[in-house]
Amino acid sequence: MKNSEVKILLVDDEDDIIEIIGYNLEKEGYQVITATNGKEAIEKAKKELPQLIILDVMMPEMDGMEACEQIRKIDALQNVVITFLTARGEDYSQVAGFDAGADDYITKPVKPKVLVSKVKALLRRLKSIGDTVAGDVLQVGNIEVNRDEYKIIIDGNELSLPRKEFELLYLLASKPGKVFTREEILDKVWGNEVVVGGRTIDVHIRKLREKVGDESFKTIKGVGYKFDIQ
Repeated sequence: MKNSEVKILLVDDEDDIIEIIGYNLEKEGYQVITATNGKEAIEKAKKELPQLIILDVMMPEMDGMEACEQIRKIDALQNVVITFLTARGEDYSQVAGFDAGADDYITKPVKPKVLVSKVKALLRRLKSIGDTVAGDVLQVGNIEVNRDEYKIIIDGNELSLPRKEFELLYLLASKPGKVFTREEILDKVWGNEVVVGGRTIDVHIRKLREKVGDESFKTIKGVGYKFDIQ
């Protein structure tokens, strides 16, 4: 996909942030749509169907966390990449962001070149995932993982997962019993050019254990994780 075909929704209540980041993204050829609060972001996301949303956390009317949760419930936006943009760098904020369904987390102040580089890496990773595994369906025990439709079916019941949780489950379920190192997981799910916090994998595994079942995910201390259904 050419840059000119990529839509990026930029959401922030600060005009200078919108202007600086928007200008630098448009310089790269991306289509930039803007919004100033969570409610407006949801409406524009449904209308424009962007590939990437850069979403500020602290905003009036509806904050970024709630907006992210609402966007993740919209079928047409299941595959959109959501990256939070916030001045908060505390660990608890990152955990809350991942719980809300975010794919990545960028703290302010951010240098435009750094942000553009991260945007490119996220979009490359999105394309790579789509090219390599589109249409795949995995069946592991009582769990069906449908990559084509981005859905999980457990004992006949459909389960909706945020995109990164889905990709992590898909990776582990692709080779039941195999131990995936933390480095492999970061590379294959997040892309080795995308810098994420050290607790990112742990947070996503915790959420999967809550939704899919704790017994299916095994922690190999000092190495990584594996998926195994007896």
